[in-house]
Amino acid sequence: MGVDSKDNKDEGAGDQGIMFGYACSETEDLMPAPIFYSHKILRLMAQDRKSGTLIGIEPDSKSQVTMEYENGKPKKVTSVVISTQHSKELNQEKVREIILPYINKSIPKELLTDLKKTEIYINPTGQFVIGGPDGDTGLTGRKIIVDTYGGAAPHGGGAFSGKDPTKVDRSAAYVSRYLAKNVVASGLTDKCLIQLSYAIGVSKPLSIYVKLGEKDQGKIAEVEKIIKNNFDLSPRGIRELLRLNKPIYEITSSYGHFGRKPTDKGEFSWEKTDKTSLFKKV
Repeated sequence: MGVDSKDNKDEGAGDQGIMFGYACSETEDLMPAPIFYSHKILRLMAQDRKSGTLIGIEPDSKSQVTMEYENGKPKKVTSVVISTQHSKELNQEKVREIILPYINKSIPKELLTDLKKTEIYINPTGQFVIGGPDGDTGLTGRKIIVDTYGGAAPHGGGAFSGKDPTKVDRSAAYVSRYLAKNVVASGLTDKCLIQLSYAIGVSKPLSIYVKLGEKDQGKIAEVEKIIKNNFDLSPRGIRELLRLNKPIYEITSSYGHFGRKPTDKGEFSWEKTDKTSLFKKV
């Protein structure tokens, strides 16, 4: 028997699990710097490819940015990996020449000062002509670290894509990001981790855990109180708060689910910072 949502009664979670949301002040979108710049490289490449100014580079691509941190802040980039599909007419030297400028366009100069040429890996395995499903087809479910915070924060149980918003794997991860982002955007702290846990058939979260920046640990109890008093974190409450029942998910198929701009169609509603006033009181 599944979870019943008839007659507008309390609707229990469709599964048990622990979901996480995270935000930090490292970038303008309140995302960890490595995943932010990694996605930015690919977005700029895609824009130029679609406009016709990037010739010979095909759609299948991925990137990885590794950074050194000092006192909890990103200090410098130590390596960049970009693997991109390309036409058979391009050799590896030409691919590298075409792709290198996108690193400089995407990452601030001060973070690239000490980056060695030998630590820039572009198609490190060689030719990448066959891409997409023809080249690599796996099981359902996307790479959940790429879709979230690049490993800078914990991740819960499952992938988001392919699940409807009644599944807390998806909806509770979205609302956790929403809460964490509003906490950081309020200026209360420089980083925030929200953890929500659910039991199958139970409508309210079993626990709400908040972790703030080291200097702000004394504010945690008040933040938890504000969340409990102002947000309905039941599956139905989350869907209504973020309007998740709309067909808004196609756009999440690339560049991650977080650190995106909300649209007038309702896409990325969990990226809004419209509740900051609640946390400015702390």
